[in-house]
Amino acid sequence: MRIALGQLLSTTDPDANLGLVADYTAQAAEQGAELVVFPEATMCSFARPRADAAEPFDGPWATAVRAIAADAGITVVVGMFTTTDSPQVYNTLLVTGGTEARYDKIHLFDALGYAESRQIRAGEHAVTIKLSGHTLGLATCYDVRFPALFTELAGRGAEAVLLPASWADGPEKLHQWRTLVTARAMDSTAFVVGVDQAKPPTDPNGRTPTGIGHSIVVGPTGTVLLELGEDPELAIIDLDLTTVAGVRERLPVLQHQRRIQ
Repeated sequence: MRIALGQLLSTTDPDANLGLVADYTAQAAEQGAELVVFPEATMCSFARPRADAAEPFDGPWATAVRAIAADAGITVVVGMFTTTDSPQVYNTLLVTGGTEARYDKIHLFDALGYAESRQIRAGEHAVTIKLSGHTLGLATCYDVRFPALFTELAGRGAEAVLLPASWADGPEKLHQWRTLVTARAMDSTAFVVGVDQAKPPTDPNGRTPTGIGHSIVVGPTGTVLLELGEDPELAIIDLDLTTVAGVRERLPVLQHQRRIQ
């Protein structure tokens, strides 16, 4: 499967970000990609209150992304914020194109002095999708710190997990990003495709950065297959998802997993 990684730098303007999605998606299609994965919060940077930008899952922004995917003839995975029946919103992945799905982020980043749950409602369900005869799992950013989600997705047949992120900078955060993505690939014996926001310029107002770049693809045995730098970039990688079955036969950690009492 040819997959494009759209490491972009979201602004606080959803319309401007939609233009970036359209541009990157067109480029990905021209290069033969079947799937393009964008970061968490592509719709609107975390620098703006989530509820200010949130729309229904069938609202104008998501509808425009669906049209972009249809025009390009590929599947798009993109992070957005969707409305609820309360002031909180969902941190949602929209999957559209060859298949249609949504994933609402389960694990909220209430850590390191930040409280995502003040504005975001947690999702409750793990999600897999089918694409070209393969099963792919969905996860978002802080989810990468929770191995059980990845092994659950693998247990449902996921050969790869798509991991959009808006990974804030800070001490050891790049090391943690690389290590966690690699560990989750090995836990699940699956490919993990981590797509982060690009690193923004230094903010004179001292706001928390919204990404560090370094989107990364790791194979099911922990081999780093691709890592980008800090700047916006579209990258293409070909993954042979059929190799996952062989890895799981030789290294059956999913079968060996036992419930600890």
